[in-house]
Amino acid sequence: MSFLDRIALCRSWDPAAYRPFVIDGRALGRVGHALARRLADFPRVFQVSDTAVVLNPALADFESRGRAVEEILRPLSEAGELGRWRGEAYPVLRRWGEPPLMVLDRGAVPDLGLRAFGVHLNGLVEGPEGLKVWVARRSRDKPTAPGKLDHIVAGGQPHGLGIRENLVKECAEEADIPAELAAKAVAVGAVSYRCARPEGLRDDVLFCFDLDLPADFLPNNTDGEVESFSLWPIERVIETVRESDDFKFNVNLVILHLLIRRGLIGPDESCYQEILEGLWLAE
Repeated sequence: MSFLDRIALCRSWDPAAYRPFVIDGRALGRVGHALARRLADFPRVFQVSDTAVVLNPALADFESRGRAVEEILRPLSEAGELGRWRGEAYPVLRRWGEPPLMVLDRGAVPDLGLRAFGVHLNGLVEGPEGLKVWVARRSRDKPTAPGKLDHIVAGGQPHGLGIRENLVKECAEEADIPAELAAKAVAVGAVSYRCARPEGLRDDVLFCFDLDLPADFLPNNTDGEVESFSLWPIERVIETVRESDDFKFNVNLVILHLLIRRGLIGPDESCYQEILEGLWLAE
């Protein structure tokens, strides 16, 4: 195993297995062929051809698009034909900062291969023994990656919240980090990827933050999504990423981003350039 195996997992998908999903003349997502054939049963909302799935242009505004798509997809989800409906609205857009064309429930976003955004926080402790990183273990009943290792705080980006506003919210919910401490988190960049997962096609951008935590700080999960927290030496984190798939698949990219920035993976590493190129997905 190697760092490149972690990147390859986040690049594993077959473009031939999907058709573009087009809204207002823009290809914003990708729909698998089987789902495309199912959506052809709803021509009032989806115009399906052999080459694309197009949201009916008559649905020309933010509200009507979201309402019409939910009316079709939510019953399909409840019937088990799509991912579990999550009750959390995600914005539909390609680049953060653009006005969203509609909203869609988080659970259905991978089914349509739409881009999603999230925040990931490296909880760091610097001391005489060197750099340490807080590592969370996800609850066993999580719908995605149950029991896998994770960041101290990570979460999807819902509609209607700013990035930092969402980070502060997630810090409170996932690790009981006070707002005044969470506000000290430093934005350090982003990673992106596209890969086929059991829940669908994931096309995500993760905004990365570093937060230096006091040596005596102890995280406490308040929303039931984390089983436990452990403070690991950075060397153990590096070995775990390199030698195993114990971390949730996308967490590995954020950790590699951290290792590059801290000089813990340098230009003399044989795969250095490939790692750099693998942390951001070309459109």
